Amino acid sequence: MPRPLSELPKAHLHLHLTGSMRHSTLVELAREHGLHLPDALEEDWPPRLRATDERGWFRFQRLYDIARSVLQRESDVYRLLREAAEDEAAEGSAWLEIQIDPSGYASRFGGLTSAMELMLDATRRAADHAGIGIAVVVAANRTRHPLDAKTLARLATHYMDQGVIGFGLSNDERRGRARDFDGAFRLAKRAGLLAVPHGGELLGAASVAECVDVLDADRVGHGVRAAESPQLMERLAARGITCEVCPTSNVGLGVAERAEDVPLRRLFEAGVPIALGADDPLLFGARLLPQYELARQVYGFSDPELAELARQSIRASAAPEAVRKKLLQGIDDWLASAD
Repeated sequence: MPRPLSELPKAHLHLHLTGSMRHSTLVELAREHGLHLPDALEEDWPPRLRATDERGWFRFQRLYDIARSVLQRESDVYRLLREAAEDEAAEGSAWLEIQIDPSGYASRFGGLTSAMELMLDATRRAADHAGIGIAVVVAANRTRHPLDAKTLARLATHYMDQGVIGFGLSNDERRGRARDFDGAFRLAKRAGLLAVPHGGELLGAASVAECVDVLDADRVGHGVRAAESPQLMERLAARGITCEVCPTSNVGLGVAERAEDVPLRRLFEAGVPIALGADDPLLFGARLLPQYELARQVYGFSDPELAELARQSIRASAAPEAVRKKLLQGIDDWLASAD
């Protein structure tokens, strides 16, 4: 019998707040609030997506916005994070860094600061409930003005002592260059936050390079298109810049035609640090554990290689040193266990 992957300690570094919701919770909350869900989010779930053109991305974003709309009460936010923490713990994920854009909830929960504090409190309670560590990445939206990103960067730095560890940049790469947001990232980096922008998903290797060269990225969300440039992979490996690879998401959005086409093995063998992520399980139908199962079954990772993937996720995280040490020892113990 192969070693159970649910018992492999790991960190989850690429998960969005709304996208972490259980499908059953989405349906239940929609009914409680009298909201209609499209078939793609109910009977035909998970939706068939393809975002390589503007129309496809619009559909993906529309479904995401509909899902966000079911979070109408503070108790809904607490429930979402509590259940997400439970799911992480069940999959062996002992450290989670969840991405939040509080501006998407500000009008509903009393403003930007109130929404941020609600989410931070819900995160702390969820972590205590599930017995795992949870930190927050505040993520700006590429489709909004760079001044909005600066506002979020300042907000993120204000809450560094309450669990915020990073500043990110998400949404459609094609609608906002990384360089447009360099001011916000300078603010975040000066304060000591990790820089974790998305790049190399819908655009190629140059998008990853821009995140590294202009935004001084510590990690790159997705980053799979870096595999198109051996020189860039060499740079990422030399500088220890982690790519948060989300195979199921890549296939769901049409970045790769099949799971086999996601260049996970190529990046790994080039020495690029990797942290497997689920991105938005609510829309792609798979959480973190299936990403490790793909690594084993599709990409042919041996158990020592899977252990190294888990180690890389922990080393790239903002987990305290004592937590890292404990998790790394747990990985060694998992690997030493009988087949």
